[in-house]
Amino acid sequence: MCGITGWVDFGQDLSRERPVLQAMTDALAARGVDGQGLWLNGHAALGHTRTAVIDVAGGAQPLAVEEDGRTAAVIVHNGEIYNFQQLRGELQARGRRFRTRTDTEVALQAYLEWGPSFASRLEGIFAFAIWDVRREELVLVRDRLGVKPLFYTALPQGVLFGSEPKALLAHPAVRPVVDLEGLRELFTVAKQPGRAVFRDMRELLPGHTLTIGRDGARLRTYWTLTAREHTDDLRNTVGTVRDLLDDIVRRELVADVPLCTALSGGLDSSTVTAVAAGLRWKQDGERIRTFVTTFDGYVENFQKDDVRFSPDEPYAAEVAAHVSSDHVNIRLDPDALMDPGTRLDVVLAQDAPSTLGDMDTSNYLTSREIKTHSTVALVGEVADEIFGGYNWMFKPECVGADVFPWVVNEGLHPSNRGGQGRDLFAVGFLEKLDMAGHYADTYREAVAQVPHQTGESPEEARMRTIGHLTLTRWLPMLLDRGDRLSMRHALELRVPYADHRLVEYLYNTPWSFKTFDGQEKSLLRAVARDLLPASVLERKKSPWPVTQDPAYTRMLHAELAALAADDSAPIQPYLNHEAVRRTLDHPGDAHDWPSRMHLEMALQFNTWLRHYGIELAI
Repeated sequence: MCGITGWVDFGQDLSRERPVLQAMTDALAARGVDGQGLWLNGHAALGHTRTAVIDVAGGAQPLAVEEDGRTAAVIVHNGEIYNFQQLRGELQARGRRFRTRTDTEVALQAYLEWGPSFASRLEGIFAFAIWDVRREELVLVRDRLGVKPLFYTALPQGVLFGSEPKALLAHPAVRPVVDLEGLRELFTVAKQPGRAVFRDMRELLPGHTLTIGRDGARLRTYWTLTAREHTDDLRNTVGTVRDLLDDIVRRELVADVPLCTALSGGLDSSTVTAVAAGLRWKQDGERIRTFVTTFDGYVENFQKDDVRFSPDEPYAAEVAAHVSSDHVNIRLDPDALMDPGTRLDVVLAQDAPSTLGDMDTSNYLTSREIKTHSTVALVGEVADEIFGGYNWMFKPECVGADVFPWVVNEGLHPSNRGGQGRDLFAVGFLEKLDMAGHYADTYREAVAQVPHQTGESPEEARMRTIGHLTLTRWLPMLLDRGDRLSMRHALELRVPYADHRLVEYLYNTPWSFKTFDGQEKSLLRAVARDLLPASVLERKKSPWPVTQDPAYTRMLHAELAALAADDSAPIQPYLNHEAVRRTLDHPGDAHDWPSRMHLEMALQFNTWLRHYGIELAI
């Protein structure tokens, strides 16, 4: 995993702009701790920070390929191409010669061999930029589900791009301006594809390429979800999914650096871990390393909430023993979660505030700890989206609503009826945001894009719609968060359930198969039946843990009190001071984590405004 950035300007010679490119590249230094490189020539400048995973010694970037003694094209690449060995063989058979063992060079040679259509041949998680010296064109490419990020800003005669907004903000032409559309993206729990928080930025759409030349820009789709008839019966469906998972995990175990799995003890990560453990032992005679995160005293003092029914640690330990993994418990104490420097860096990592607070901080700290042992971690993300694991997929009032079902579910909690993280903001500010209207508009747009099978029953059609909405409007938030918090420590997360073959297959699998025994993720339970202990197979979904320590809640209220008393705080014009007073007078229950989201968002919003010098154009 790496950080990529660059600048193309057909109106000037960029070879003299090394200091600016260096600043853009330095902004991504955390993403690449093993090396850094710049390439400047004529109208193009490319920067790269490298975390080495494949061909540690020989894979420095930017990487150039020559034809007839001259540079033909140069690439900067973030991510992994899992079928690179197969493609390398095909390209060698067509006369292509390689000087490294990297998947990066395979991508570049594939472009030179097949042109812009080459993207459809790549399988993996990736975002990269190719400067075609011969044609004077820049080609930006992003993986099918958008696991790896890629932002860009259009210039009068070119473009800027980068793995994260901070790289673009390091360029003097880009100011940290956020308008109402950007603020809606900040507060939403249903992302608009391609939309970024900062006014002058966009995200390259997943499954797309963007080519920028002297004659303008061309956006091409190389992959999208399609609807087709599912002809397998239930038994064959279970077998196909198992075969796919085996093949996916086998490919994702390829690395020249230490690799592990993040194991929560839930069905999703446990299944990945069990498959990985079996393959690793068979291939290398080695045990897989596993990590679980918990808080001091969490298991002993655990209390159920509306979505968490059991602590992770005992289940993770049971799976680790079952598969004989080299298991590590990451135990976080309240001081670590409350450390001001850590909490600030969580905001800086994401270039934006978040409602998730200690969930983000504990993810950040978990990645930091894992990185001391491993460079690559396989995770269980995306299983809920493709197998049907969220509780709002089973609530009639959510499924039947004419809006995103998880937005309805959010409002069912008494602490979130005003919207997640918005209770402490001024009424006039919220009226300008008009999140209800925003959700209504974007929901209609999203539903219109859903591909359906012919002859579907109303229930199957509705659940296919919800599946598509979940993959395109909900999942991007989780993928972005996972990438930023892990890559702040140069830890690569691999997401087996995001393999497009599995996603395509399950998108077209009937909902009745996914719930055939009346439980969520019935199909995945059947796939893992011989892999996991019965207790884990039957465990009810429990999301990433939140601290239940009252000290954390007291800390948030103390910070809010200090913020309310600070007349110089940039958030002051946007606060609902009456709501702040009510919150301070009635601190609430430490276990009511949704109510904490309002405090987390207000505190982080102020931090963001101050540290980024945000200009709100509202």
